[in-house]
Amino acid sequence: MKAPMAGRSKMKPLAVALMSGGMDSCVAAAIAQRRYRVAALHASYGQRTAGREKRAFRQICARMGIEETLELDLGFLKKIGGSSLTDPSRPVPELHPVKGIPSTYVPFRNGILLAAAASWAEALGARAVFIGAVAPDGPDGYPDTTRAFFNAFEGAVKIGTKPQTKIRMMAPLVDADKAEVARRGLKLKAPLELTWSCYQSEKIACGRCLSCIGRLKAFEKIGVEDHIRYEGNPGKR
Repeated sequence: MKAPMAGRSKMKPLAVALMSGGMDSCVAAAIAQRRYRVAALHASYGQRTAGREKRAFRQICARMGIEETLELDLGFLKKIGGSSLTDPSRPVPELHPVKGIPSTYVPFRNGILLAAAASWAEALGARAVFIGAVAPDGPDGYPDTTRAFFNAFEGAVKIGTKPQTKIRMMAPLVDADKAEVARRGLKLKAPLELTWSCYQSEKIACGRCLSCIGRLKAFEKIGVEDHIRYEGNPGKR
């Protein structure tokens, strides 16, 4: 049975949020919930911590009351290779910044994720796709985490979907640093303690990879304890 017209007019529009299980995408989803009903999309692509990320995704969705979810297997990205996240023979950078684009960059991953999200958004009649990309990720940044990239992708979606489809590509954290992401997440009461950021461990966060280091520095900068476990307990005690 359809809802009465008056009820439907007051309902928030729908958005698809790409959610990895990490802090950035959790905060982006919390931002989305202020204006939209959120459907959450998670993708496994053969990354080292795929199982732990999926568990975090499910826990976050349960806590945030997100009922409509979709989990995709994009394992072909592991077969394509080109990243230390999907190729265990390549070391994940630790402790010190590296020059150039880090080996943790997965070739065109965000483009593939956005394409999947746009497809689902069109099928659902959603008005926006949210992604928790943070442009400063990595010393030189990842090429698919820039505002120019998201603007271009939005244009491609407009051309490549039905005339009545109107989907915005929303990257609300693209100009933020990790400390600002953590600060905004705490303000929105996003369940940051359920998120997983480590690139290489599924049991206890290593505290050494670039993602762990960025997260630890962010919480240190804002003077708040990070409530996940790290090897050696540099975060939660």
